[in-house]
Amino acid sequence: MAKLLLSLEGVALREVVLVKKRTTLGRRPYSDVVIDNLAVSGQHAALHLGADGELAIEDLRSTNGTFVNGARVERQVLRHGDIIGIGQYQLRFEHDARLPPADVAAAPAPAKAAAPAGVPAATEPEGGQPSLFAETALADEALATASRTPTIEVLSGAAAGRKLALHKVVTTIGKSGIGIAAITRRGRGFILSCVEGGAVPSINGAPLQSGPVALQNGDLLEMAGVRMQFRHALG
Repeated sequence: MAKLLLSLEGVALREVVLVKKRTTLGRRPYSDVVIDNLAVSGQHAALHLGADGELAIEDLRSTNGTFVNGARVERQVLRHGDIIGIGQYQLRFEHDARLPPADVAAAPAPAKAAAPAGVPAATEPEGGQPSLFAETALADEALATASRTPTIEVLSGAAAGRKLALHKVVTTIGKSGIGIAAITRRGRGFILSCVEGGAVPSINGAPLQSGPVALQNGDLLEMAGVRMQFRHALG
């Protein structure tokens, strides 16, 4: 199975499993992997997956180029561990030859459970990493109510009172074009870091100035005008 691990300045953002013969990367919303950054072209690059599992990266005449292990390329076959550079983002290619390639046609996505009456459905962006927006109701309330499950509770805005269980490695909060931050699981704890945009997250009223910060149970967060509280009862 082939996959890409997308990161920015060492902070993991998402994991993308490569199951299509052609996977596009770019800033445009119709790209298979959307990277919303001005340094990334609308149609920046494409990944080509062969029947034998071989993967090649192709630059689509992007403005700032596509790089593999620091060298600019037009098209190159990737090897396990190669680092693709697109703008300020890095994508690590991983290929586990022991696992068969996924078959999209043979494995349809499971149906989503209907949201309770009066509760808007939860949404997840490309790559399956949940995002927390002021106008988005966050569900997965069953997990969020489990004891000792780390959660983010929204305290203001349209989604006030909603809880999101932090059961994935990375959860992004904020809004594209305003500011995005990431909550990343590290061992048994979580860290908060800036990803992009002008809005800077704050912890307990203090703006996040530089570098990732470890979160503590009960910390009050604010991002893009939305107040939240982090809950993580270790034990």
